[in-house]
Amino acid sequence: MNKKDKDYLLEVKNLKQYFDIPMGVFKSKPLKAVDDVSFNIKKGETLGLVGESGCGKTTVGRSILNLYKPTGGEIIFDGEKIKSKESIKSLRKNAQMVFQDPYSSLDPRMTVGDIVGEPLDVLKLYKTKKERQERINELMSIVGLSSEHATRYAHEFSGGQRQRIGIARALSVEPEFIVCDEPVSALDVSIQAQIINTFEDLQNQLGLTYLFIAHDILVVKHISNRIAVMYLGRMMELAPADELYNHPLHPYTISLLSAVPIPDPKYAKEHKRILLQGDVPSPLNMPAGCPFRTRCPRATKECAEVRPELREVAPGHMVACIHV
Repeated sequence: MNKKDKDYLLEVKNLKQYFDIPMGVFKSKPLKAVDDVSFNIKKGETLGLVGESGCGKTTVGRSILNLYKPTGGEIIFDGEKIKSKESIKSLRKNAQMVFQDPYSSLDPRMTVGDIVGEPLDVLKLYKTKKERQERINELMSIVGLSSEHATRYAHEFSGGQRQRIGIARALSVEPEFIVCDEPVSALDVSIQAQIINTFEDLQNQLGLTYLFIAHDILVVKHISNRIAVMYLGRMMELAPADELYNHPLHPYTISLLSAVPIPDPKYAKEHKRILLQGDVPSPLNMPAGCPFRTRCPRATKECAEVRPELREVAPGHMVACIHV
């Protein structure tokens, strides 16, 4: 492994995740939820992953952690290829997930202390009950909750507090990497800011690395070092956050950014929103060539014939479009 590879905590190469959908008696068809996605994340970095609902963002996160067994491709974590049972078990300790819905991701029959302490129990990360309780209290304090909350149940907390419980559970095994699966989308705007600040503080304190999945590109820009844009299971564009926000190149990224509300009437008048025509195609019946061509204002005949690969067009800026 060369030095450049060692800089990356996570490498995803040509990841594919297909689900067989029944189409009648003894017949099925693959739904290509994730199709040939590749990216790297450096240690201590946050990569934002954005796109419309159903584009495969969450499936990417779950496939990385082997919650879904990948159909194809390679996942390399800290230099080790994730394939064997031993490597998956090692990954589960070093990589965790904060789920989207804080209302359904916490067991209502368990106390908060048991929810946070469950990973400690599974991986046997304590010697005495006292040591376990001290670790739970420490985790509660880290995410801004009181140790007194440990004896209560999840339904007694607000959405923001429940998400903090989910974060504490993810931190319990001292992971290096966390997949944040739309962790603020179910929360009020004021609470979203608090949770995002919590993620940033934890990253600074503990040296964490994030894959931050969201559909709000402004939230992603705020927390991410780089942003990747997905559409129909494919990667459309990948660039540093400020570069992608200020100089988007792919037509899909440009349309996404045009929908971002900016509190400046003059700017809003000069920059009209780009409305995409038609509906998102079904992943069961993907269009030939570029998956975005059926809604793209720049589409030509060649777009139906060529499937564009993600290529570097400027330092660190990668785009999958033949017209860029």
